[in-house]
Amino acid sequence: RSVCRRVAVVRAYLLSKGSQQVRSAAGRRSRDRGWRKGEAGTMGISRDWYHKRRLTGGKMPYVRKKRKFCLGRQPAMTKLGSKLVRPVRGRGGMIKQRALRLETGNFSWGSEAIARKTRILGVVFNSSNNELVRTNTLVKGCVVVIDATPFKQWYQQHYGVLLGKKKGDEQQVKHSKRMLRVLAARQKERVVDTKVAEMVGSGRALARVASRPGQSGRCDGYLLEGAELEFYQRAMRRKK
Repeated sequence: RSVCRRVAVVRAYLLSKGSQQVRSAAGRRSRDRGWRKGEAGTMGISRDWYHKRRLTGGKMPYVRKKRKFCLGRQPAMTKLGSKLVRPVRGRGGMIKQRALRLETGNFSWGSEAIARKTRILGVVFNSSNNELVRTNTLVKGCVVVIDATPFKQWYQQHYGVLLGKKKGDEQQVKHSKRMLRVLAARQKERVVDTKVAEMVGSGRALARVASRPGQSGRCDGYLLEGAELEFYQRAMRRKK
């Protein structure tokens, strides 16, 4: 009996000690998370506006704790390389495609109303951060250099004109009489910007990314033309 009593006493002591440690650990975690009255929990990246200050500098009162729908995630920082896309579950079961590496995309030539899949060669301008240019990070709105060969081939096939040809590059392509009439009719309405023609003829063109690689898993955009092309060329000269 005495032995059993001692075992019971030791067991009760250990249980009480363990419960105290558990309670202290729980209290420590709650304090670290800031779950006390009047404070918001540190959920991580939050996209709410409760933690922002007023325009005058005053603090906003906490009307509630953080919510799951205010959750934000780390930026994808999509790099230039072999394709690597990861699915990410979002709110309501929606699946986002998080692109970690991309090297190709669909780019459209607006004035000609065509689009071609082509290779991305590099990032040359980003109005928000030069570090994203140095690391070749693909984000929406950045200016990239793409391989213009698909557009050059299409232009030659559609209009019968080789952009950027030199004296030694002249090649006689045989066409039927009907095709010659079609090309002649197309050339009557052919209007192309000289700067765009030079870019496409050289094999490299400037384009702007219009998609969100970290959300859709794609890097699509359009060729720069006209005033927008001149604006970004001036901006790149100033950056240098």
